[in-house]
Amino acid sequence: MGGFPPQLFLLAISIFLELSQPRNPKGKRKGQGKSGPVAPGPHQVPLDLVSRVKPYARMEEYERNLGEMVAQLRNSSEPAKRKCEVNLQLWLSNKRSLSPWGYSINHDPSRIPEDLPEARCLCLGCVNPFTMQEDRSMVSVPVFSQVPVRRRLCPPPPRPGPCRQRAVMETIAVGCTCIF
Repeated sequence: MGGFPPQLFLLAISIFLELSQPRNPKGKRKGQGKSGPVAPGPHQVPLDLVSRVKPYARMEEYERNLGEMVAQLRNSSEPAKRKCEVNLQLWLSNKRSLSPWGYSINHDPSRIPEDLPEARCLCLGCVNPFTMQEDRSMVSVPVFSQVPVRRRLCPPPPRPGPCRQRAVMETIAVGCTCIF
């Protein structure tokens, strides 16, 4: 086996097989204390927990958190710095990155929420960790993610009628990273 003693190989296999076997908690026998049906998938979440969660509760909390971020951006006493610099004294990851970014507000009146915080790269290059100066042999690029939003679908002005909403995923910049 190329320098690997067969006893160690067998020990590793037996440990792997032991760890992969389902275990009963101490003091419980098989079949005792079943928790009901389980949702399919690797995480095995009990269905009764899944059914108790209101599907819209998470979206409301998500939208509330986004609103708080936008309010913080609007009310920030810190001037909007557009400097390419790393600040190791701050706990904010966007200012400690070798590809630092700031946030701007992406406004769209036909979207709920209307305002989303969106990342904007502060450097063309990346900050060299040794000199702490911008190095243009690398490039800062935005990192995009899809976020759930709702679109207002209103009839054109000549036709009156209620607006509807449709849930969609929108791509926005959430940070920046360095590439060669």
